[in-house]
Amino acid sequence: MGNFNAHAALLEGLVIPAHPLALNAGRKLDEARQRALSRYYIAAGAGGLAVGVHTTQFEIRQPQHGLLRPVLELAAEELRQAKRPLVAIGGICGQTAQALSEAQLLRELGYHAGLLSLAAWPQASEAELIAHCREVGEVLPLIGFYLQPAVGGRLLSQAFWEALCELPALQAIKIAAFNRYQTLDVLRAVARSGRRDIALYTGNDDNIIADLCTPFTLEGRELRFVGGLLGHWALWTQPAVQLLQRCKTEGPSAELLGLGAQVTDMNAAVFDAANGFAGCIAGIHEVLRLQGLLEGTWCLNPHEGLSPGQAAAIARVRAAYPHLQDDALAATFAQH
Repeated sequence: MGNFNAHAALLEGLVIPAHPLALNAGRKLDEARQRALSRYYIAAGAGGLAVGVHTTQFEIRQPQHGLLRPVLELAAEELRQAKRPLVAIGGICGQTAQALSEAQLLRELGYHAGLLSLAAWPQASEAELIAHCREVGEVLPLIGFYLQPAVGGRLLSQAFWEALCELPALQAIKIAAFNRYQTLDVLRAVARSGRRDIALYTGNDDNIIADLCTPFTLEGRELRFVGGLLGHWALWTQPAVQLLQRCKTEGPSAELLGLGAQVTDMNAAVFDAANGFAGCIAGIHEVLRLQGLLEGTWCLNPHEGLSPGQAAAIARVRAAYPHLQDDALAATFAQH
């Protein structure tokens, strides 16, 4: 992926979809559809791809599937073939030995940064977490990740984020706390750090447009979310690119905030907020299936699927908000 300055691109602000996993009815990798998804995101104007993250299904790492490297390789190939440079981000999971192995794999495949999950450290002290981050950051640039506890994250103090901001390897932070107080903890830590080279990315699916439109004045500095790294942006990516551009150029407006509420309504249906996000991955798959990009909603975990009533909820928002969808573009990448 060349000599592209990915850090500078992150600071400019990008739409970065969290890449799903295309499976066939036998729950095996559907390579053609996996590549088609990547091509769709690139054509939609995404500035990068995040692969091997929650939306890609953590089960790809399990030995019986052995899909981590193949899936990372497919995306890397598609990014190299794109007509413009994009940022390649890979998910990094597990405790230190596993995380180092994954970071080394990402570096080998040409990925620019690793989105570092701390879900494998539920009982560790924050000092232990920082030591872990420091060690992984010696292999690959880092994107910090505040993941909401409802889907496996843990509460992290402002002091943790201040310490993380001291690591030179840190290039960006994805905030997916789904909580305004915790979001402000991270922003305040970045403000206190004095650093201006940490890109802020929203993962707050319940507040995407508001995050992108809001100027946050903290500790005497104005901070802004410059983009999003989102599972929600694995859907309807072309309108997401257009919305991000509007947030950058127009600033907060009643119209944009109104669209933001519609985006949140769509997200609630797709991500299955009514059932504690149990059907979030299958919900993404259902929309992509309806667009022709996936064959079905299958997940590697056979017990994971749509919740009762979720398909109807998705049908409702698809009918309600056609202006926030890109079925015509998706259809050009559909596999038959």
